[in-house]
Amino acid sequence: MNKNAVAGGSLRLRERIAKPFTLADSRLNSRATMQTEDYEHLYRLEETFWWFAGMREITAVLLDPFLPPRDRVILDAGCGTGGNLEWLTRYAGGGRVTGIDLIATALEFCQKRNHERLAQASATDLPFADQSFDLVTSFDVLVQIPGPASDQQAMREMFRVLKPGGIAFVRGAAFEWMKSGHDRALGTQRRYNLDELREKLKRAGFEVLRETYANSLLFPIAAIRRLLLKRLGLADEGSDVKPLPKNLQWINRILMNALLWEARRLRDPNARLSVGLSAICIARRPNGHHE
Repeated sequence: MNKNAVAGGSLRLRERIAKPFTLADSRLNSRATMQTEDYEHLYRLEETFWWFAGMREITAVLLDPFLPPRDRVILDAGCGTGGNLEWLTRYAGGGRVTGIDLIATALEFCQKRNHERLAQASATDLPFADQSFDLVTSFDVLVQIPGPASDQQAMREMFRVLKPGGIAFVRGAAFEWMKSGHDRALGTQRRYNLDELREKLKRAGFEVLRETYANSLLFPIAAIRRLLLKRLGLADEGSDVKPLPKNLQWINRILMNALLWEARRLRDPNARLSVGLSAICIARRPNGHHE
């Protein structure tokens, strides 16, 4: 399978010379489960919607202690419509942030945000040389990759492209029993508990530095909505990530405050939320690892 390599960058590619991603190249779109409307919603909501904005605050609280200011080369492995690419520059210093995604539609939205360092590729076969990055992020991507053990392969690829001592931030949907129409709409293949996510990362070679659940305060509400109300036909069966009706915009701030409370709680390096809609691990490629 041909993959589109990083546009405008100087990263070493893995045994191939690949061409930059262009808007005309949408050959892989047929493999997408999400619809164009879903990407449009993501594009519109990523800056201000409570879940995206609040989870970025939680991500910052967890990552900041491990990433003191310096120049870094960063990869967002599964960048979607690009909402996190600009945000990740806070850790790049004078370095650079690259995004990859399998779906051309998502990368087209990234280009609308004026991102140029993009590659059309799978997280299970990253088109970069070994030890290319200081930080690799995976925001709710591993849960969407189809195929047995495909998530484990993606973790091995993250490990491969990280420099020794490099950091991986991995977030995925939590608890298999929480699967619902929301997951079907987004193409979710699996959900994790923390034990499972930690052990898979360790099998890929990582040292897990910190782990926690997140989106905990709203967990009971989400469980009722997804497991009861949707099945009774009393709530929309599709994705929960969509614009709020105009008369309910005020709820955005309330829900955002719930995640901000969690972020404040997680500033304590020993804090670990015991339940939540997301499972998060921060891991490191050991300095002394020899392949």
